[in-house]
Amino acid sequence: MGCALSGPGVAPDKTVPEGQNSKADSEVVPDGVCRSRPHPEAPPISGAQRALIESSWKVLHEDIARVGIIMFIRLFETHPECKDVFFLFRDIDDLQQLKMSKELQAHGLRVMSFIEKSVARLGQEDKLELLAFDLGRSHYRYNAPPKYYEYVGVQFISAVKPILKERWTSEVQEAWESLFRYLTAVMKRGYNEEERTSSVNQTTYSQKSGSPVASAAQNSI
Repeated sequence: MGCALSGPGVAPDKTVPEGQNSKADSEVVPDGVCRSRPHPEAPPISGAQRALIESSWKVLHEDIARVGIIMFIRLFETHPECKDVFFLFRDIDDLQQLKMSKELQAHGLRVMSFIEKSVARLGQEDKLELLAFDLGRSHYRYNAPPKYYEYVGVQFISAVKPILKERWTSEVQEAWESLFRYLTAVMKRGYNEEERTSSVNQTTYSQKSGSPVASAAQNSI
């Protein structure tokens, strides 16, 4: 799922003048660029599904390091092309060697930390939305394209089934699948927003600096 599933967290709440929607359409970040913010939407998860996710997570949390390793080993087994976005693991073909990698263990823990934060925010829909949206934006900077995101949820579910044993039911699986579909969709929007913003910034910089790119663009008009 890209280079690092460890986004900066939840963006700080912003005070909005009276009469305006508290879920603002945009925000001004330190570089001075006005970026659109997501419209927080309720994730397609029922109250019963939330309870199932939270209950199963309490069990999984006790073994998150192992889950993280298993998840990524299976990811590389089923989709070896994913290693292309992990320069630390790109040239390691021995999966047993990967299992012993401290870097992979650390990365697995970062992914599990993101899942933990997501579970903790199931009752705070706007914060959950912003958490995933910001992570998608950061993945553009890591050059981790959206096509890999959905693989992680599949491998997470595959990794946790044996751990939960009889606690794993079709209802529990459906609840986790719903959560990962939601997180993946929001991350993709974040990635696309950061890509758009980066493209605008590059064009603006080229025009201001009078670079050959800007000159060529002007001459073609």
